[in-house]
Amino acid sequence: YIGTDIDVDITKLEVLEDFANKNPKIDWIINCSAYTAVDKAEDDKDFANLLNNIGPKNISSVAKKINAKMIHISTDYVFDGTGNIPYTEDMDVKPIGVYGQTKADGEKSVIDSGCEYYIFRTAWLYGYDGKNFVYTMLKLMESKQELSVVSDQKGTPTFAGDLANCVIKTITSKNQIPCGIYHCTDLGEITWYDFACEIFRQAGVEMQVTPVTTAEYGVSKAERPFNSRLDKSKLSENGFERLPAWQQQHT
Repeated sequence: YIGTDIDVDITKLEVLEDFANKNPKIDWIINCSAYTAVDKAEDDKDFANLLNNIGPKNISSVAKKINAKMIHISTDYVFDGTGNIPYTEDMDVKPIGVYGQTKADGEKSVIDSGCEYYIFRTAWLYGYDGKNFVYTMLKLMESKQELSVVSDQKGTPTFAGDLANCVIKTITSKNQIPCGIYHCTDLGEITWYDFACEIFRQAGVEMQVTPVTTAEYGVSKAERPFNSRLDKSKLSENGFERLPAWQQQHT
């Protein structure tokens, strides 16, 4: 396993090709890179496109050239967030902002490359590192006694380790998992308000949390999807283990 970060610039095809030449016999390439600042992307379209579209395009091109399989992490933001049912993998994408559009373009670039690909769309991702909703709530409890949290956007919090397990399962399945797009989130359907309440409950913190609508909370630069629910049935149909419930504790 070789991990890379900014030392390999995915926006430059020649850099990726040079890396592949120096590291022969690459069987799998996992792309976790992305521009994820949803609001900032509205004013930073070119850079968001570089990371979310051109980068995956270059990676998939190299994957095709060296006959490696590619795993690409995507998002529920490729949909417009309307409707009252979870999105399935075969539904048409319809992004509503720059972030979602560049991620949708990145998916298409990977598919069009002709490489063997696995695209995992996830949502409301959190883990032990980086900026995420869990750490934001825990940080706010140090300075706030009450919070207002949006209660009309629905989705499923997803622990990064659960997504990683799906990636590992794909690689270790000995080609038993068909290529394609998969939706990968934990089980359950809640709002951000529900999520915040559970975070404080598990942290043993008493916090007054008030549910508010998106309109009441205030307008963000980028529109948020009201429906971020993803149908995960394709995972179980193709040999993946049932993902845990969203509120399961991870220690």
